[in-house]
Amino acid sequence: MTADDVPAGLHPGSQQGEVVRTFYQHSSASRVNTDAVIVEALRAEYPQLHITVVPVIDCDVVAFASSGGAGVAPIDEEKDRLWWKHYTPPPSRLSGKPGRVQSEVIFGKFLLDWSNKEYVVYIVDGRDGGSAYPIVKNQYILSPSEAATDALVLAAGSWTNELHDEIWVFDGGRWRKNAELWDSVQKARWEDVILDHEMKKAIVGDVSTFFDARDTYERLRVPWKRGVIYYGPPGNGKTISIKAMMHTLYNRKDPVQTLYVRTLSSFAGPEYSLGLIFNLARRVAPCLLVFEDLDSIVTDNVRSYFLNEVDGIRKNDGIFMVGSTNHLDRLDPGISKRPSRFDRKYLFPNPDEKERTAYLKFWQTKLADNKDLGFPDEICPATARITDGFSFAYLQEVMVASLLAIARADDPDETPPSDALLLQLLLEKGTDRLVEEVKELVPSLHSVNGGGDDLDKYPLWRQIKKQVKLLRDEIDDSDEAARRRH
Repeated sequence: MTADDVPAGLHPGSQQGEVVRTFYQHSSASRVNTDAVIVEALRAEYPQLHITVVPVIDCDVVAFASSGGAGVAPIDEEKDRLWWKHYTPPPSRLSGKPGRVQSEVIFGKFLLDWSNKEYVVYIVDGRDGGSAYPIVKNQYILSPSEAATDALVLAAGSWTNELHDEIWVFDGGRWRKNAELWDSVQKARWEDVILDHEMKKAIVGDVSTFFDARDTYERLRVPWKRGVIYYGPPGNGKTISIKAMMHTLYNRKDPVQTLYVRTLSSFAGPEYSLGLIFNLARRVAPCLLVFEDLDSIVTDNVRSYFLNEVDGIRKNDGIFMVGSTNHLDRLDPGISKRPSRFDRKYLFPNPDEKERTAYLKFWQTKLADNKDLGFPDEICPATARITDGFSFAYLQEVMVASLLAIARADDPDETPPSDALLLQLLLEKGTDRLVEEVKELVPSLHSVNGGGDDLDKYPLWRQIKKQVKLLRDEIDDSDEAARRRH
């Protein structure tokens, strides 16, 4: 479609290019009100058409049309338009993809064909100077009637506010659709989350029961809202549990959306952010509203605003809040201990020996198809015995570091003698003092070797012991530093 294809009724009344000249003249001079200037120019150029100004941020007409909702094509001359080109790098160099070049319209003109009607749409970025906030990109829609424009805006607005394999994420002072988080959530399964069985059952039951019980809440005359806090040392499953819950809710017969809050930072302040967050939550409810690192989001300076949104006069029906924190003690007691705000708290502690064994079996299953790696069943409980106090994140690091060390080795089988063999040689020499020194270096030698020396023939087990010792030293140094700070 070209400018020559524009129907006669949608051609400008004059050929002077008034809108083009006005835009560039205005953009190089002092600004008063961009909308007023552009609308005045459009009225002069299209006296027979109705004009409506529609912000792009909540109703992207051209994106709606480009998705297949309508026919669309630029109809301005290239010399008259102003478009930015953005290079979007690939998600990973390993993908082998070259990235993409995307266009952003700063000033442009389009023809839309929708529902047997044709519209001219100007897109104008009215920001002052190079400031990023506030976003003032508007569409100036010209059509035969206000009713025709309203119908288009309703369809395009509904599409813009729907999710298309995305999740609403609040960051940088606004809601954004995030496809990357959506993809990550699709891979999260409860069967991959290693937690105490009863605790996992309670967490899943809490959420599923809530979204099934609207009638029950109404019958009991209690507000249909709840909140839970996941707390405990980092690296023990809080985030993966939230993602698994999100996946479960998206797969319900009536899917439940998740709204994910990362920060309240905003050009208009955290109070403004809280208003935007709860306004969307109320609009899309029922929903799961997630506050990642709750203690860093709800600080003392925004506490009263947060509580007003949670307990204020506006209803929060259908909102299930989940807050995660590594530091429950940093949360205001009015938030962490007051029922009706966050009713339940779930501790995600460092795993016990049984859970550590289960986690190692999870890794064993993942590596089952690697026939070159010796990973017998005995390694799982043996590793669990020497990793007391390790979080799941530390256990993961043990496995990753061990596998990388084996992969880097020129000859994995060419390894120094095991600790048990060294001790045996020293015993044969009768050097009691050296024996005691070795015992100090290798605490509880019997448990380190899993109850015997047979495991030492496996490179994986030898590397696991090395990595456990390195990480144990790291944990001890961190604990010592924490004691000194306090």
